[in-house]
Amino acid sequence: MPRWILNLLVVGVLLTLIPLAWVAKDRLASKGDRTRIHIIPDMDKQPKYKAQEASSLFADGRAAREEPAGTVARGELAGGAAFVEGRVAGEWVTRFPLAVDAGLLERGRERYAIFCAPCHGLSGYGDGIVNERALALAEGGWTPPTSLHTDLIRERPLGQLYQAIAAGVRNMPAYGPQIPPRDRWAIVAYVKALQLSQHASLADLPADQRARFAQEAGR
Repeated sequence: MPRWILNLLVVGVLLTLIPLAWVAKDRLASKGDRTRIHIIPDMDKQPKYKAQEASSLFADGRAAREEPAGTVARGELAGGAAFVEGRVAGEWVTRFPLAVDAGLLERGRERYAIFCAPCHGLSGYGDGIVNERALALAEGGWTPPTSLHTDLIRERPLGQLYQAIAAGVRNMPAYGPQIPPRDRWAIVAYVKALQLSQHASLADLPADQRARFAQEAGR
């Protein structure tokens, strides 16, 4: 092989080592004002302001800005505090913040069967299939679901029942992420109907139905 070709190969090899040596030097150098070589920046460096940073863009010199008047965060107060939170000025609401009709009750019955009946049972006495299975296993540590027909639960304000669905209570998990506000109120309406079905008196019936029941009872 001619000597000039050999020399050319040596020079070529040395030239290929220069970038590698440059990268190695920067990586091994002590930290200073210069940043290391960042071939793939991803999103490590962004044109943004961090919390409490100053900004010359605005007259007050602050990077953080106040939200515009009337701003509502996503999913919050879409129908007012009573509808979304079940309370107003810290007090539980005692009236439904939406119209209660047959459609709402039917929706509540469907949602109740999906989310509530497995533990509380279809009739609301806490005898759902999950509870029955836990009692059959008898492994301990299981807290039976509360009956919805106790005086304590029947006397609770509507807003408190609504909030129990949204945020959970004791061992009951929060269903807020799975159940939107309107469906929570639908479940509350159905629960009140369930409670009334188990604690109604003859005086609660319309006059024509009271007469019919009295006639049937006298047979």
